[in-house]
Amino acid sequence: MEVLKQLFEQHFHAPVERVQPVQGELGASGRKIVRLGSGDINVIGVQYDVREENIAFLEFSRHFRSHGLPVPEIYADDLSRGAYLEEDLGDTTLFEFLSKHRAGENISTDAIEAYRKVAAILPRFQVEAGTDINYKVCYPRAVFDGQSMGWDLNYFKYFFLRVSGIPVNEQKLEDDFSRLTAFLLNADLDFFLYRDFQSRNVMLRDGNPFFVDYQGGRRGALQYDIASLLFDAKADLPPPLRQQLLHVYLQRLEEFVKLPPGRFMRHYYAYVYLRIMQALGAYGFRGFHERKSHFLASVPYALKNVRWLLDHVELPIPLPTLMDAFTRLVESEKLRAVTAAVQDLQPAAPQSEPLTVHVFSFSYRHGLPKDDTGHGGGFVFDARGVPNPGRLEKFKPLTGRDAPVIEYLSQQESAHQFLNGALAMVDASVKAYQSRGFNSLSVAFGCTGGQHRSVYFAEQLAKRLRGRHGVDVVLRHLALETANQALENANK
Repeated sequence: MEVLKQLFEQHFHAPVERVQPVQGELGASGRKIVRLGSGDINVIGVQYDVREENIAFLEFSRHFRSHGLPVPEIYADDLSRGAYLEEDLGDTTLFEFLSKHRAGENISTDAIEAYRKVAAILPRFQVEAGTDINYKVCYPRAVFDGQSMGWDLNYFKYFFLRVSGIPVNEQKLEDDFSRLTAFLLNADLDFFLYRDFQSRNVMLRDGNPFFVDYQGGRRGALQYDIASLLFDAKADLPPPLRQQLLHVYLQRLEEFVKLPPGRFMRHYYAYVYLRIMQALGAYGFRGFHERKSHFLASVPYALKNVRWLLDHVELPIPLPTLMDAFTRLVESEKLRAVTAAVQDLQPAAPQSEPLTVHVFSFSYRHGLPKDDTGHGGGFVFDARGVPNPGRLEKFKPLTGRDAPVIEYLSQQESAHQFLNGALAMVDASVKAYQSRGFNSLSVAFGCTGGQHRSVYFAEQLAKRLRGRHGVDVVLRHLALETANQALENANK
């Protein structure tokens, strides 16, 4: 903070009178962002310890301004201490403006006009400013190439697809990823790719858009950025508006580059899929893995976009395993619970009676647990993908409640990923159920014998929920109960 104050005083020759933290999306990357002021002067101060990203942002900012593009002016910087001062563009993002000027699918003409301006400016970043930009400062890579795409695809696979419990043939999925990547690389990659061109990275001041957070920019294809804007999950743009804005973009693009007829659209929807997978991976990592449940609020909107693509788009290459995985995702009962949990962002309303969470472990050999509540539904998590302690002789007589088994499973990375995903989903639904006045939720963990893995995960969930205000936990280990009953009968 002191370095920002020093920069301010050195540049403006005035003492800092006001310091105000800037909250919200701008701080999500780990940057410390504050508003500094003195008299009529207000600036944004940023402190961040990744030197390469700072260099990219500062150089790109100065380059874009030299082309007359609306980005923040850089007043001063001290790269040795990871600090810089930039123009204060206010607090209204395009997403916030859209949210205040819509009623469901009905979006005001002011908000549509703001989007039209943004779509029309994008080609200037990609082509006009992209022709002479210094790609040597790009971080972490200078080109959005096959390796970059592979990172995004694996992000999706490991942090969303797997934790969602969707079964998939991994080799066939990798084959689809390879076909998709090869197809995407056939598009022209000789343009500036903003990388995160979405509604929270556009500020509106006096009705005009200004652009931030392009430090991840690199050389790449035209299609990616407009896909990022139009299929921005939580913005939830209606399909007719998406098509209208795509037309605005393509008309403006023709002023800068001549593409053969159909060339852009041939690759467009493949880039839409790629961008959605990158976003789902981010939501999964932040929401399921890091347990920041507010990121899960974007999941149902992203899956809504996936459903639209499945219904309306046929890609020019076959991706059967990936498309099947997407179909399973949009039909997943687990992820529908996340859809309901969009409403959990408000504090839970007072309840006349507590929410009872019924937690089960069971063996798939004996079938799924019966629903005694009459509500149906609930979560069923399949733990058979986690290494089985029961295959080791020393663990065979033990259960998931015994310390050696607990220690063994707690050392398995796949067990951590599985548990984190399950906990995040259940947490979101518990909050949603409480806010909506529901009084019963069932969660079941199954494995082969119902003795080790399912018992361990059920115990971990029950431990997490016990003591939570307004929640009662009923825990049952069905396979263990059956085994104990059989033993008692044999001893009579």
